[in-house]
Amino acid sequence: MAKIRASFVCQACGTVSPKWLGRCPSCQAWESLVEEPLAPTSTGNSITYKLTPLAAAREAQAPRTLTGLSELDRVLGGGLVAGMVVLVGGEPGIGKSTLMLQLAASLETGAAPVLYVSAEESTRQVGLRAGRLGATGQSVMLLPETGLESILAAWREGAFSAVIVDSIQAVRAGELAGAPGSVGQVRFCAAEFANLAKEIGTALFLVGHVTKEGSLAGPRVLEHLVDTVLYFESEPAMRLRLLRAVKNRFGATDEVGVFEMTDLGLAPVQNPSAVFLAHRPADAPGSAVCAAMSGTRPLLVEVQALVSPSGLAMPRRQALGVDPGRLNMLCAVLNIHAGLDLSGYDVFVNVAGGIKLTEPAADLAVAVAVMRSLAARPVPADVVCFGEVGLAGELRAVSRTSARLSEAARQGFKRALSAPGKHGRTKGIHLLSASRLDAALHLLA
Repeated sequence: MAKIRASFVCQACGTVSPKWLGRCPSCQAWESLVEEPLAPTSTGNSITYKLTPLAAAREAQAPRTLTGLSELDRVLGGGLVAGMVVLVGGEPGIGKSTLMLQLAASLETGAAPVLYVSAEESTRQVGLRAGRLGATGQSVMLLPETGLESILAAWREGAFSAVIVDSIQAVRAGELAGAPGSVGQVRFCAAEFANLAKEIGTALFLVGHVTKEGSLAGPRVLEHLVDTVLYFESEPAMRLRLLRAVKNRFGATDEVGVFEMTDLGLAPVQNPSAVFLAHRPADAPGSAVCAAMSGTRPLLVEVQALVSPSGLAMPRRQALGVDPGRLNMLCAVLNIHAGLDLSGYDVFVNVAGGIKLTEPAADLAVAVAVMRSLAARPVPADVVCFGEVGLAGELRAVSRTSARLSEAARQGFKRALSAPGKHGRTKGIHLLSASRLDAALHLLA
């Protein structure tokens, strides 16, 4: 029986079929199956492999290479690892190409040049951006090419410290029938790039588009092929850009890099707490400061709450930056254990600056903001809050309290409201501890 030399892949969902079908059996899309060649099957006699002791693999680890952009190094886990593959996604115009060009310019001080593959823009367009950013580009090799074979050939012929492909959806392999950006093309090209990066030991950055739902365009397998997935986020009409890691094989996934868009490109923000609190209104009811942790970095953010009378049979509970389900839970705890009747009120909670708080340490700040908004009384300006709220109304201590208190003292706060625990002493901070939520709320009276 002859072996199958080609398969048919749905360009909408990625389903693989051994033969052509007019309609995809998974997503029901018409005329979406495109032929893709299969890799030749090797015989058992030609199979080779190499075993490496774990101890030898640990000794072979090379030190990380700093990119020159401190916030990018933080999100990557401390710098570049040889052979790592990074996928950078974000909405159009958010600054992905700007960040990649700045990265190439900052890496050019090394011994080897940087290969910048411009698959979407011409040489003149990239040159205009480089002039605006002030990048000299003496050691940045620009390759305006969309053909996979040409890019791989140029990569193999030169010794590069890093390779940047902008973007993966614009690259096309000649042996595939699909158009650039199709499921088959994106998957095949990304796999070829990743294999070569691992083989040579070159750091690879792939720029990816996102869909209208906010996810990376192309097959889901694209995120599994790479080592690190970074998302560029920003609130409308804001100059701040947040670089968030959602997958990282070489570091933590809860790190967030903060950049500011300036006339000279993206500038790393060295003190993001001061930036997020810069526009905090004075003596405004419903505004509380939370001492949160973003990976290894303590971060002070403003939690805003608005409690207003509702004319609806079922009052609204809306949250931006915190889990809506957790807001509903906190409203129930405030009702049962703190005596706050919120049944006739709409409750809106927002974390200023576009930051997303996923840790339970934000519970106390949300509860304080809701309580003070209902009472129309401002939270004292020198108080910072953090702590987890349980369903029984108890307050639970959270991790890294010393780092949170040190950051609060550095930003000028005098008091901290939290659960009791082994916090230690922090110069300039008076600790207000309570074991229950109702007692904590009374400490601010």
